[in-house]
Amino acid sequence: MIETDILIIGAGPTGLFTVFEAGLLKLRCHLIDALPQPGGQCSEIYPKKPIYDIPAYPEILAGDLTHKLLEQGKQFQPGFTLGERAETIEKQDDGSFIVTTNKGTKHKAPVVSIAGGLGSFEPRKPQIDNLAQFEDKGVEYMIKEPELYRDKDVVIAGGGDSALDWSIFLADVAKSVTLIHRRNEFRGALDSVEKVQELKNLGKINLITPAEVKGILGDDHVTGVVVEQKDKEPFILDTDHFIPLFGLAPKLGPIGNWGLEIEKNAIKVDNSLDYQTNIPGIYAIGDVNTYPGKLKLILCGFHEATLMCQSAYKRIFPDKKYVMKYTTVGGVQGFDGTKKEAPKAVVKAIE
Repeated sequence: MIETDILIIGAGPTGLFTVFEAGLLKLRCHLIDALPQPGGQCSEIYPKKPIYDIPAYPEILAGDLTHKLLEQGKQFQPGFTLGERAETIEKQDDGSFIVTTNKGTKHKAPVVSIAGGLGSFEPRKPQIDNLAQFEDKGVEYMIKEPELYRDKDVVIAGGGDSALDWSIFLADVAKSVTLIHRRNEFRGALDSVEKVQELKNLGKINLITPAEVKGILGDDHVTGVVVEQKDKEPFILDTDHFIPLFGLAPKLGPIGNWGLEIEKNAIKVDNSLDYQTNIPGIYAIGDVNTYPGKLKLILCGFHEATLMCQSAYKRIFPDKKYVMKYTTVGGVQGFDGTKKEAPKAVVKAIE
């Protein structure tokens, strides 16, 4: 039996940042994740994808963000159960919970925080008859290693952030990048849309809208795609890779059977206070939760984790009063004995 203060389901960015916030409160964390390494989608799906909306980082690769979060939380000595899926949960007479994985590993904690991101996921695939024939032979649904596309002709399909961001990134890697979207309008961030338009004007990205890829050509590997554009005859576009980026179809998996209130495949929480679910002691933070005005951003997950930890402290120690101290004043005391002191000049200035 693994015992801890906060049991975190999901070791993505939100789960990893929870370790730091909990550590400031002297609370220990243990994380469960079905993936074999921490980082969630940032490690498994797009470690080389640039992220532009993390405070203080104009640009940071998803994999690098994972490494920095692990480094930040290391002083609080979190435990990990990786490569195992949280399967069942049982509430005990003392109010704590026992979570058992698909491999039988048991974990006990007074607080459970579900930070499972989108849950388990499958890429949304376009309706193309021979698509499966070329999977891993020039058809990829996610980009793990951008160097694979060095000096290659690449066709990306999609209208969201992933399609836009990878088109921008690969413009400096691939021989050519063509972005195809079935509408003239994109769903991604305005800055990314403007950047794609700028690269198109510079001749670094080919932009075809409104249009769709309807067929794939090749024998042992992709050699081209058939493009259908509105009010025009279908045409063949030579390419080495076809990357349809239509997002992921999320599934909560076993967590969906835990008696939690679910809305559109997400866990409903009370965002007026602490992101607690309908079951006291179980919280949901990050992309896995939903509430009025919810934004699925890593930044928002960090905020939710911070407030959740404050509530968890009160639940675990109902008779103690916690007085928040800024880290610039109190420093950071790790469980490993390390301490980062606040500069005396800063403390004096604040006082």
